[in-house]
Amino acid sequence: MRRVVIAATLTLALGALAAEPQTKPRPTKAPPLREDFLKANCLACHNAQNASGKLDLTALSRNFDDPKAFGLWVKVHDRVRDGEMPPKEMPQPTASARAAFLKELTAPMLAAEDRRVRQQGRAVWRRMNRYEYENTLRDLLGAPWLQIKEMLPEDGEVARFNKVGEGLDVSHVQMSRYLTAADYALREVLAHQVAPPPTRKRYYAREQSGFTGHVLFTQFNGSPERATFPLMGNQADLPVLETKAPMTVGEKDPVRREQESMGVVASTYEPLEITFNRFRAPAAGRYKLRIAAHTFWAAPASEKRWWEPSRTNLSGGRTREPISLYAEVPPRLLRKLGTVEAGIEPTVGELDVYLLKGETIRPDAVRLFRSRPPGWHNPLAQKDGQPGVAFQWLEVEGPLPEAEPGYPRLFGDLPAQSDGKGKFTVTPRDPTTDAARLIRSFLTRAYRRPVRDSDVQPFLKLALRALDDNESFTEALLTAYSAILCSPAFVTLEERPGPLDSHALASRLAYFLGNSAPDPALRALADQGALKNPAVLRAQATRLLADPKSQRFVEAFLDYWLDLRKVAVVSPDETLYPDYYLDDYLVESARDETQSFFTELLQSNLPARNLVASDFVTVNARLASHYGLPGVQGVAFRKVPLPADSVRGGLLTQASVLKVTANGTTTSPVLRGAWIMERILGQPVPPPPAAVPAVEPDIRGAATIRQQLDKHRTDLTCKGCHAKIDPAGFALESFDVCGAWRERYRALGDGQRLPGYGKNGQPFTFHAALPVDATGALPDGRRFQDVRELKKLLLKDERQLARNLARQLVTYATGAPVRFGDRPKIEAILDRAAPTGYGVKSLIYAIVESELFRNK
Repeated sequence: MRRVVIAATLTLALGALAAEPQTKPRPTKAPPLREDFLKANCLACHNAQNASGKLDLTALSRNFDDPKAFGLWVKVHDRVRDGEMPPKEMPQPTASARAAFLKELTAPMLAAEDRRVRQQGRAVWRRMNRYEYENTLRDLLGAPWLQIKEMLPEDGEVARFNKVGEGLDVSHVQMSRYLTAADYALREVLAHQVAPPPTRKRYYAREQSGFTGHVLFTQFNGSPERATFPLMGNQADLPVLETKAPMTVGEKDPVRREQESMGVVASTYEPLEITFNRFRAPAAGRYKLRIAAHTFWAAPASEKRWWEPSRTNLSGGRTREPISLYAEVPPRLLRKLGTVEAGIEPTVGELDVYLLKGETIRPDAVRLFRSRPPGWHNPLAQKDGQPGVAFQWLEVEGPLPEAEPGYPRLFGDLPAQSDGKGKFTVTPRDPTTDAARLIRSFLTRAYRRPVRDSDVQPFLKLALRALDDNESFTEALLTAYSAILCSPAFVTLEERPGPLDSHALASRLAYFLGNSAPDPALRALADQGALKNPAVLRAQATRLLADPKSQRFVEAFLDYWLDLRKVAVVSPDETLYPDYYLDDYLVESARDETQSFFTELLQSNLPARNLVASDFVTVNARLASHYGLPGVQGVAFRKVPLPADSVRGGLLTQASVLKVTANGTTTSPVLRGAWIMERILGQPVPPPPAAVPAVEPDIRGAATIRQQLDKHRTDLTCKGCHAKIDPAGFALESFDVCGAWRERYRALGDGQRLPGYGKNGQPFTFHAALPVDATGALPDGRRFQDVRELKKLLLKDERQLARNLARQLVTYATGAPVRFGDRPKIEAILDRAAPTGYGVKSLIYAIVESELFRNK
């Protein structure tokens, strides 16, 4: 039956995509370009004998309906417009001649684009990407805990986004994976129907082998960094070290049980991998987690070998420590749930989370150093000791009932039974009648348009065929539902050339700002045809942006626009950057900062110039320490004003951006400069010539990266691009691979080693090398001394910053890159947002009301 479903759905999907209108515009007569301009300024270098840059303008087709020729003429247009052609060293045309040529070239190009859009639309049909498919199933099935994204293949990217149809293919492999994910999701919903009732139970750390199974800190183990400490009492003047085996008397003595705890002076990392292992989620669903913990101070009673048990003294805590909680499927498959804080006094932190069946909870005192063999050092230690965290208990409440449970969405009010071994039986009143009723009801919710009788019949036939083959009613319906969840009308976003109908508009808006299907309110307006009214569309955008699910938009948009999803891909080098090595909390905080920052811009409608320079940051205590900002405590992110001369503010100097543009060992002005040009300024950089070797980093510190790049900057093949790329990258050389400020580079080899110990307790083995030179000059000759001055120069053209953001948002929202013919419409969007200083929310409003958004 599975093969039948795959074959049927694939045939439908490929047939639907093939049926999309593919009418090609008829070729038009070549435009009468001003040959005198080309002869005077271009043909000397771009002819048959001397095709500089492999461009022969004498042979380049003037048929603008030819995509390849059109793309080359766009490059000609832009380079003439920007004054890059003819080159600066050549005689230049007059401003009027340049303007006349551009006008002559632009008109027929816009006409060709307009013809293509009217016949085919800007965007091609596309399937949902895996982010969208997961969210859509969560909302459709009432199962927000579903984790199916990783079951699907990676999506293709076009224009840096996973939203563009040309990058989202439909194949046998794709459909098979969708079918597997759909079947899994449906069965998870069934399992949740017979989940055990909610319970509320405490799991005491002292009674978990996930804590006590590790070597206790006793006379037999003199390595506190590898041990758990059994503690009694939680008052500042009462902590007492227990060196005996874990006690079970607590179960008979409630008072003592509440006082017992297990302490660590290291974060959770092998071999010290603490877990509340007696808890296993009995079913997938929503849970409340409450964890009780407090800090303590492990101080030496003697300066000699303070870690010996007889010489150790524990006292009340001095610091507040963050604790991250992870869901774990043994062994070590971790998913972060959130971060709370342990105070000096006993503190209870609470998280509302979704767990999968069988997951347990792993706590991690993330600021503490990583566990290492005896004799290695803790960078947080002071002369009189080091901080630690004592875990008392974890309280779990759940699985909590959902507001709209998923089972009735599949089987209505039909009774269900489970045999306790994973098999579910749904009892129909009349199999044929119930199947027809339930399939139509499911289709009505699954499809994002009105359901026709012709939609129901193929899936009803599939279910009835399964019943004829002696499949149970449950399996027959699951077969039909799986096929629906892989059908073209569900998997693809149906759009026709021209103005979008109300249902297509509802889908476009929902997948733009919620990364999922339209909710009931949006569907109701689509049924009424009300979304054709721009004011209604704007009101719905306001509503969706105020919904917590808008965080899906923020996360998915930034994951691809800024490559935020790659922030943890490369680890800092263990030798050059031991202070960052294994510091997961820094990496997680860096990503959260960028999301919080963009959310602040969006919700407060702050001007787009804040992308380059803001007078605030959104940080927690970890990032505030990283940035050298005093007075910030706690794990929560908050808006913090910056001093007038701060180098921080904006995206360019955020740790996440500086990390994804470095390789973990060295920084490159080329990579960072190209990133700024493309992601922030919207000025794409061509790939380097294949014959030009990459610069090999000098980790010995004998030469700066500027010196190593000199040969590229003087080579005629490379000079033009590097003049654009390198300046912004040089300004960011003042920041290391994780975004901390630096005056000098780090290097290995000969040199005086710097004092200090890394996150993992290893002593620094690098030394301070040559000083950083962050000066530079933009291609127009304007010079800057550091990143502060660079930001001021970039802010001279705020409209370009807003233009690039608008282009990124339009690509994400419509599933099509911004093309030459879209440029006037982008300018109209900017004009509408200009009164607010190009506020981020104003740009979104202008986009959803624009012709680009409301048409295919």
